[in-house]
Amino acid sequence: MTQSRTHNCNELRLADAGKEVTLVGWFENIRKVSKNLGFVILRDFYGTTQIVVETEDMMAIIDSVNKESTISVTGTVRERSSKNTELPTGEIEVVPTSIEILGKCTHNELPFEINRSKEADENTRLKYRYLDLRNPEVKSKIVLRSKIVAELRAAMIAHDFMEITTPILTCSSPEGARDYLVPARNHPGK
Repeated sequence: MTQSRTHNCNELRLADAGKEVTLVGWFENIRKVSKNLGFVILRDFYGTTQIVVETEDMMAIIDSVNKESTISVTGTVRERSSKNTELPTGEIEVVPTSIEILGKCTHNELPFEINRSKEADENTRLKYRYLDLRNPEVKSKIVLRSKIVAELRAAMIAHDFMEITTPILTCSSPEGARDYLVPARNHPGK
């Protein structure tokens, strides 16, 4: 099983045309034109890349997986004939020479569309948090929070503050669970 990639899904540009690359990500969607032509959107943490399936063999592999399955695509980068200026990778596409299924999604139908997870019921979003975090809007907030905390920590260290962590108390989770890592009055002696 080959999982190594040469680039992420937001990295390739027109200057990369002609290169042989390997991308790994989630199978987001396919627009099928015929039995041997389809446009696959491959997504990873960094962005998306269009994969152009042009053979029946490759289409058979794509037909065997469902949305959010993890796949590895090896192929050649080429310039797109119809460019999408709204996407960073909108000037290129990858024509696969091989597609490997790394992990098949167990759900034939997702509990919610990834890009519209915020419209789903909160309990469903929490149950499938790993899917909710793939929504670009949700992910961007998690990334922003991480960057803010890193900047705050760097600023405090620059001012000679020392971070000392005594037992960490966790916040209650949104569904109301009570998680304690230190003794609590609610449970004497525990």
